[in-house]
Amino acid sequence: MKLFLPVPLQFAGLLVVSNVFMTFAWYAHLRNLAEKPWWLAALASWGIALAEYLFQVPANRIGYTHFTLAQLKITQEVITLSVFLPFSMLYMGQPFRMDYIWAGLCLLGAVFFMFRSA
Repeated sequence: MKLFLPVPLQFAGLLVVSNVFMTFAWYAHLRNLAEKPWWLAALASWGIALAEYLFQVPANRIGYTHFTLAQLKITQEVITLSVFLPFSMLYMGQPFRMDYIWAGLCLLGAVFFMFRSA
């Protein structure tokens, strides 16, 4: 039995996984490797970033069969913020801020403009 997912779901799903890896690669060293030399954090981040690219590249190739380049980018930004918010609060212990809501609303406006002519 072959599982078929529509292109938008394949694209978004792969981007979510990619962004989880990206967020950890960019920020987890601030918590986990704060006392280690920066180059060690960079090497660890590069290793995590490889996993990010293994999901991000196919996501964009799949997504580009259905979306414009600008639509790919704005979707990635929305997913990035959607992944970053729980990461920052749950993993990094940052408090919730209303600015997250305002930033999300601004992104929704950007999504509207990028997709309105589609």
